[in-house]
Amino acid sequence: MENESHEAELKRAKTLMGAGRLKDALAVLAPVLKDEPDNTDALYLEAVCYRYLGNVKAALQTLGKLHASSPDYGRAFQEEGHCHRAVNDADAALTAYLKAVEANPALHASWDAIAELWRGRGEGQKAEAARAQAAFLKSQPPELLAVQSLVHEGKLLKAEQLCRHFLQENPHHIEAMRLLADIGSRLYVLDDAEFLLESCVVLEPNNRHARFDYVGLLSKRQKYEKALTEATKLRHSDPGNPVFETVYANQCLAVGRFDDALAVYDDVLKRTPDATGVLMARGHALKTVGRQDDAITSYRAAYGVRPDLGDAFWSLANLKTYRFTDEEMKGMEQEVAKAETALSDRIHLCFALGKGHEDRGNFERSFSYYEQGNSLKKNQIRYDAGRMDKELSLQMEQCTKDLFQRRSGSGHQSADPIFIVGLPRAGSTLLEQILASHSMVDGTLELPNILALAHRLNGRRMVSEEARYPAVLHNLGDEELAAYGAAYIEDTQIYRKGAPFFTDKMPNNFRHIGLIHMILPNAKIIDARRNPLACCFSGYKQLFAEGQEFTYGLDEIGRYYRGYVDLMDHWDRVLPGKVLRVMYEDVVHDLETEVRRILDFCGLPFEDSCINFHKTERSVRTASSEQVRQPINKSGLEQWRNFEPWLDPLKQALGPVLG
Repeated sequence: MENESHEAELKRAKTLMGAGRLKDALAVLAPVLKDEPDNTDALYLEAVCYRYLGNVKAALQTLGKLHASSPDYGRAFQEEGHCHRAVNDADAALTAYLKAVEANPALHASWDAIAELWRGRGEGQKAEAARAQAAFLKSQPPELLAVQSLVHEGKLLKAEQLCRHFLQENPHHIEAMRLLADIGSRLYVLDDAEFLLESCVVLEPNNRHARFDYVGLLSKRQKYEKALTEATKLRHSDPGNPVFETVYANQCLAVGRFDDALAVYDDVLKRTPDATGVLMARGHALKTVGRQDDAITSYRAAYGVRPDLGDAFWSLANLKTYRFTDEEMKGMEQEVAKAETALSDRIHLCFALGKGHEDRGNFERSFSYYEQGNSLKKNQIRYDAGRMDKELSLQMEQCTKDLFQRRSGSGHQSADPIFIVGLPRAGSTLLEQILASHSMVDGTLELPNILALAHRLNGRRMVSEEARYPAVLHNLGDEELAAYGAAYIEDTQIYRKGAPFFTDKMPNNFRHIGLIHMILPNAKIIDARRNPLACCFSGYKQLFAEGQEFTYGLDEIGRYYRGYVDLMDHWDRVLPGKVLRVMYEDVVHDLETEVRRILDFCGLPFEDSCINFHKTERSVRTASSEQVRQPINKSGLEQWRNFEPWLDPLKQALGPVLG
């Protein structure tokens, strides 16, 4: 983050640059960079100054520092493209500009340059597509271009402020509403984002961009039936459009219409066999329904089209049972070594190579790739461990035994939900599969409802403002608590299939057990726990689709696990007996005893199907999907020991949790 004390110097440097006083601007920037060597804005301005002074070598050196500290900063790649063009290196320039628009699609100068460079290569179709994108961006109000850039640079609060100001002057501007919805989605203010996009499609029913965004937001909210309805409208608006066909198929998949989804994917691939996005979506669908061999074929076809497609290799690794060939390992290592490989692909490839070398027993080399992938991902997401510590501490400060005693009897009285909480990779999918194998339990998904409610209760605030939640729990009336509980039951009905009970296995709900108890006092809560070193290192090896930002550093994940244990101990003190703790190792060593214990806690009669959970046919969407389709085995319990020589930072972070 930019140091506020340097804002005046940065403004002064920009003014000097505008006046052509480039050396004076460099002199102003020098003390800023001495005090804060990774200041993104200062490094960028320094590189621009050097280029205008004709010192391309110095500019590229500065940009190298900027890439290292902010690997997804689009303007840095755009400036690199300008530098390469200045010395007539068209190939390097095109690579840089393509990286720029991948990181920040709002950079119309990069799109202009890409169009010209493609045209110079005789790639007319690609050049025209880039020109059209540049023209669209230039047609937008400058304020909205600024908003888009701020969004892609992670400056969401500045982007929101500017976008809201624009909408005050232009209240029904569809592009501005779409942008504000995107910001809301990124900030997890999903109610507002949904309302904005719903308004967009009402105001302009034929606006395909708005409806496309609306489908995505509804899907993110797991309102899959509604998303399918909107995707159907989008599909009918432009029959045969492969993008819209794929969106429709994705939503068919989400509601369990697997055959329909696969039929659409196959139809699109007949017309566009090299569509890597469709090949990947098809692979994910096949994995979800347990057709692993066919999924592998689809993933392989995707990287066959684009050898640097990191997501295809990671998807193979993420099957957990796939083993890479020598040729695949060599190909991945070659792509990682290429300077032009995009950041996202590089991250995926590193995690895949980590898994590949682990499977071969090359543990030192494996760890080096896991470490590289985690480092790149951590730089990209900028996780704040201190902020998380504060969030967990607030739960312990505010959610006291006195609070729960005073609100005894409040909330919605339904006993339908069974929450499975804990850390990812701790065995929650296994527990869900066991429970979902019972005739009286529906297995659902990692439902976002509790997290969304916590965000709503926290309200709209600046990052620097004090959190309103969980302190706000002291001020909620009985009617409000009952209403929130009833809304949870109603909103989750769509995921159920008629059984009297259902699971919600969002791991991060452990942070909100106080809220869950107050709105749903009869809900059951199970804490899925695993040996701390095994759990943390398993999380460190996992590249998550979204969320779980704490997993991308050994210190960070160890610190988070310690905070989790402290908070769970707090819940045990203030809500004794509320949570059943289930150790993954105990389940593996004595499955029947633990199954009976879980069922007793949930008030369910014993059923043999829960022991034979691997025979239960249901779609599973998490990283453990293939593992829970196999009988219990002990092979994974001690895998972390292969990496013990490199786990000292994790052990130090875990501290007293290790005992």
